[in-house]
Amino acid sequence: MTKELLQEKFDHIFDNNLVTEIFETGTFNQFQKGDIIIDINQPLKYIPLLLSGHIKILREDHHGNELLIYFLKAGETCTMSLTCCMGTSKSKIRAVAEKDSSLIMIPVQKMQDWFHNNESWRSFILESYQTRFNEMLETIDNLAFMKMDERLYKYLISKANFNDSNHIITKHLDIAEDLHTSRVVISRLLKQFENEGKIKLSRNKIEILRQ
Repeated sequence: MTKELLQEKFDHIFDNNLVTEIFETGTFNQFQKGDIIIDINQPLKYIPLLLSGHIKILREDHHGNELLIYFLKAGETCTMSLTCCMGTSKSKIRAVAEKDSSLIMIPVQKMQDWFHNNESWRSFILESYQTRFNEMLETIDNLAFMKMDERLYKYLISKANFNDSNHIITKHLDIAEDLHTSRVVISRLLKQFENEGKIKLSRNKIEILRQ
C-alpha cells in the first residue's frame, strides 16, 4: 500500500528508478493530528516527503510563542528542513501534523547524492525552494502590512482552499497560536465576521460563506 501511495503522489515528479530507490531506502512513518514530526533544535538525519495528510511549519520565539510559516500537503517536502540538512545543522522549525499524515523519510546522504545525480529530484528540490520562499515572503508581508482582521480572514480562506472545503475544523486557541495573538482577539474577530455574513460559527467548526 505504501509503495502504491508513493507512486501515486510522486510518479509524475520523479523518474521510475528514483521512485524505486526512494521506496527501498526511505523509512515510512505515520503521525496523528497534533504529533510533532520535526522539532526545533532537533538534529536532522532525514528529510520528509509527505504522502498523505497535512503538516504545518512553525517558528518559535524566545518565549515559546509560535508563528505559522506555511502548510505542506501530500506530494511536498519541507525546504527549511532541506536547508538544515545541507548545512548539517539543527532544525530551525517545528513541523506538526495538521491532520493524520503519512510520510517517507529520506536519509540526508541520499538527498544530497540525488541532487547531484538525478535531474527529476534536483528540479523537485529547486521548485520546492521557490514555492516555500514565496510563501515566506507572503508571511512577512502579512505581518508587516496587514491588520489582524485581514490576516485572520486570509488565513481562513487559505486553510479552506488548502483542504478543498468550506468547513474548517479548528479551535479558536489553535488559530490564535498560528497567528501569534490571543484567543480573545480571534474570538472577537470571528464573531465580527459572522455578523458580517462572511462565516458561520459552530463548536470547533467554521464555515466559510463568502470568499
